[in-house]
Amino acid sequence: MTVTTTPPQRTTIPAASPLTRDRGRDADAESAGWEKLTEAVREAGQYPTRAEAERVTCTVLSALGSHVTGDERVALAQSLPREAARLIASQIPTTHLLTAREFVDSVATRIDGATPATARWHVSSVLTVLATWAGAPLTTHLLTQLPPGYALLFGRADLATTV
Repeated sequence: MTVTTTPPQRTTIPAASPLTRDRGRDADAESAGWEKLTEAVREAGQYPTRAEAERVTCTVLSALGSHVTGDERVALAQSLPREAARLIASQIPTTHLLTAREFVDSVATRIDGATPATARWHVSSVLTVLATWAGAPLTTHLLTQLPPGYALLFGRADLATTV
């Protein structure tokens, strides 16, 4: 004798998609992440206002976005608040990576009244916070993709390799 059984019907509850989630709550959380990031930059750079810290953060992240490519770019964008991720991801990758000094000089041209010394301060303030935000493993990997000299901008010792 053969017995056949019918498997019980399963009901699948779809997960909430980004389109169906509460946008107000997500926007508030996202805004809080951006505010936390820029507040950390404000404190690190000792900027008098959060608006100034935001302006500097936007400029430096936009400049960095053209230098970080591939999986590193994706990982960095995923580690940051959405607004910061957009600044990184929206840049067209450069075909020639700038040295750390050239990078600082390029940021100086983007900020009114900036000198190479003040631009270095701005870049270091943002990238040091970025290194903390992204975490040590990702920062280390980013630094292997960039020319020598960037480690100091990320608040790390720039150790020369011996041959």
